[in-house]
Amino acid sequence: MPALLLTFVFGVVNFGLHKAVLESAHPMLGRLSPFARRLGGKGSLVVEFLVLLGAMLLAGTGNSGWAWVYGGYTAVNAVAAWLILTRRI
Repeated sequence: MPALLLTFVFGVVNFGLHKAVLESAHPMLGRLSPFARRLGGKGSLVVEFLVLLGAMLLAGTGNSGWAWVYGGYTAVNAVAAWLILTRRI
């Protein structure tokens, strides 16, 4: 699987995890700054998009290592989302 496609798939997973956390109504989300709450999570989704864009641009240069770095980022996000969605934190 080409690095760019793999990075894109990881990005789809990240956006799904991010959206699930934003919709979870976890008490931790109530501790966000008033500015972040006004944006309703859109600001954090923009940051997530910028991270994905950077990873795809780097993976598109032919260096598949960046896809695996972004895969590690996705794994960390998955663990964090699991902890939040199962109310373990």
